[in-house]
Amino acid sequence: MKFAAFERAAREAFAEIPDEYRVGIDGLTISEERTSHPTEPEVFTMGECLTESFMSEFEGPETTRSRVVLYWGSFQAVATSDPEFDWEGEMWETLTHELRHHLESLASEDALEGVDYAMEQEFRRFGGQSFDPFYYRRGDDLGDGLFRVEARFYLERIGSADDRASGGAAAQAVVQFEWRGVRWAVPRPAPLLDVGFLLVAWPEAGGVPEDELELVMVRNASLRERLMGILRRQPERTVGEWEAEATRAD
Repeated sequence: MKFAAFERAAREAFAEIPDEYRVGIDGLTISEERTSHPTEPEVFTMGECLTESFMSEFEGPETTRSRVVLYWGSFQAVATSDPEFDWEGEMWETLTHELRHHLESLASEDALEGVDYAMEQEFRRFGGQSFDPFYYRRGDDLGDGLFRVEARFYLERIGSADDRASGGAAAQAVVQFEWRGVRWAVPRPAPLLDVGFLLVAWPEAGGVPEDELELVMVRNASLRERLMGILRRQPERTVGEWEAEATRAD
């Protein structure tokens, strides 16, 4: 998408956002600049919320002002390496993401800072670099052990080394979980690690979810391990990744 078309589409999208979500926003800037993450040069910064707070006892639209910036050059860089890049979809997602930064600044919240951290660690993981294995917990907490980092869901299951010995042979072989109102089962990975990411592959038959879902199996540390952790003698956590096709369990 050429710069002029990008700028026109971005301003039209910005104008569609209800006024109550743009309180304290001084405007939208479209930059031709291509901006990379300060420590991850392959991660491009698509947009920013530049916020300035003024001295006051209270925080609100009068004292906290922001300007949203979209970097056309970064969009172009990503699109060059991705032939299926959705310009308008990514533009809308970036706009709403940066507006949420502003709204959280008004409310003195930092939840989105956690989401940004989770996204950075997720990139490190998929890039084969070292990463925080609990990064997903800094994403959106949807309750009941379910977290979301952008479009990917993480369903956390916490167990112990004794889990395999309970519930009979069937329980040893599979992990069951509920998703979209349906009970599913996937083969239980081995060996048992501290943190295991199991990407759920949905069957090809119709009527199945399209969500990107990972089961995160966290081994519950023993009392001795917790004490060692307090004493800073605990070894590095063992982390594994698998993929398995889900089958209906009901």
